[in-house]
Amino acid sequence: MLMTFCVTATAQDETRQPLSDFARTTVRIETPSGRAHRFEVYVARTDREHMQGLMYVEDLPADQGMLFPYDPPRPAAMWMKNTLIPLDMLFIRADGTVANVIADAAPQSLDSRRSDGPVAFVLELNGGTAARLGIAAGARIHLDAGLE
Repeated sequence: MLMTFCVTATAQDETRQPLSDFARTTVRIETPSGRAHRFEVYVARTDREHMQGLMYVEDLPADQGMLFPYDPPRPAAMWMKNTLIPLDMLFIRADGTVANVIADAAPQSLDSRRSDGPVAFVLELNGGTAARLGIAAGARIHLDAGLE
């Protein structure tokens, strides 16, 4: 039984893409109160990167996150399988406004967190970031050229 587990874990490690291989971009968030916050984010461009997301990441700097583009925009659902840190999920419409925020999604949870309608992006940040910075529905997201 232990041997099977070790082989499975090794197979997962081999298929995991290092975060350093993900594209990077800058995201600026303007809160409804007018404050602006900048984040350097990884971009999950492929289906494989979407599936992996921030799985197995043990620490994420406060000014970083991961962006999941959806083209064309559509309802999105996220989960926390194999995710080791709590995350805030910002569901972003095609016009750049935040549709809804899921705060402090619990690590390892298989519960589905859904967007309120079709979205063009999901932005994952460290859990508690949205509350701490006042990021809520209606906030506006600005992306580097090429991703908007």
